Amino acid sequence: MRSTPYRVLFLCTGNSARSILAESLLNQLGGDRFQAFSAGSQPKGEVHPQALVTLSRKGHDTSNLYSKSWQDFDSAAGEAQMDFVFTVCDSAAAETCPIWPGHPTTAHWGLPDPAAVIGRDDDIAQAFCRAYTQLKCRIEAFIALPDLGTDSPALKANLREIGQI
Repeated sequence: MRSTPYRVLFLCTGNSARSILAESLLNQLGGDRFQAFSAGSQPKGEVHPQALVTLSRKGHDTSNLYSKSWQDFDSAAGEAQMDFVFTVCDSAAAETCPIWPGHPTTAHWGLPDPAAVIGRDDDIAQAFCRAYTQLKCRIEAFIALPDLGTDSPALKANLREIGQI
């Protein structure tokens, strides 16, 4: 049994919606086994208001959520190393990422950006609910994996499959 939690970083470009949802979900669902963070390559500087509404309605504490740069977590920042880094948007997956200390296991879990939806408030709220539900399914599958401590081809394949859920 591992004595410290797995550290997981969710990356997106703006760090205002998808990565924020994922951070909050894993911190709630993962219990003491996981410690989740989120960041963006070009952070917006604020969390999308609908992300906060969606999380609050689902019972999440949003008081500590804020938009931050992935530079806060790179090797020069002095943060403890990550065990996993997941990109949740296609543009962040295509960018050159920093060198992560400890060489964490990575995977791409892209999904449509709910913050890009233009329309009625109901349409925007539904987009955030869809993103929340999809991320919740992926995170539940992730935390159910048996051998997270190994950097095996089987684990990497499982993480890629989870990105298709």
